[in-house]
Amino acid sequence: MSSFLSIPNPTAARRLFLGRSGLLLSGAAVALLAGRDVLAAKAGDSKAADAQILNTALGAELEAIAAYQVGAESGLLQKPVLALALQFQGHHREHADVLAKTVQKLGGKPVVAKSKYSFPVEGLKVQADVLRFAASLEQGAVSAYLGAVPLFANRDLSKAAASILGDEAMHWAVLRNALGENPVPSAFVS
Repeated sequence: MSSFLSIPNPTAARRLFLGRSGLLLSGAAVALLAGRDVLAAKAGDSKAADAQILNTALGAELEAIAAYQVGAESGLLQKPVLALALQFQGHHREHADVLAKTVQKLGGKPVVAKSKYSFPVEGLKVQADVLRFAASLEQGAVSAYLGAVPLFANRDLSKAAASILGDEAMHWAVLRNALGENPVPSAFVS
């Protein structure tokens, strides 16, 4: 990425996510994510493009996994917060696993995690700093997936991307709550 994690502005994060691939998740890719291989076969003659887009999302998920590892190893998180961070990291691992398998189904080669990411570790001094960092990355993920969902022609295909969006939104709300902020400050997310 330079990614959701290093961009505090969620709109910029969405633009970066979308701009990396030049496209969004196609119907075929989302159908595969949802386990709908038959729909994917009907929808797609652009398997290479779909694999590229999925690899972009996979790269973002791998970076999120690494970011949560930084938080977990920081020594700044109290036990219940650490447990939550590891749970969220596990969700990102599940997303990454599904994305990687889908890239393979499309005949592509899944990207792998970078050996090193550039995170703002110098700014992580107390637990609240780690929580703000995590909340900002989740907010960026919400924004990026939100930008993708409405672009699908088939509403059923949008459900797979919306499922990941929902998980990211829950993470963001829980992290805001842990910071003592209103977990759902608006009736809409952007």
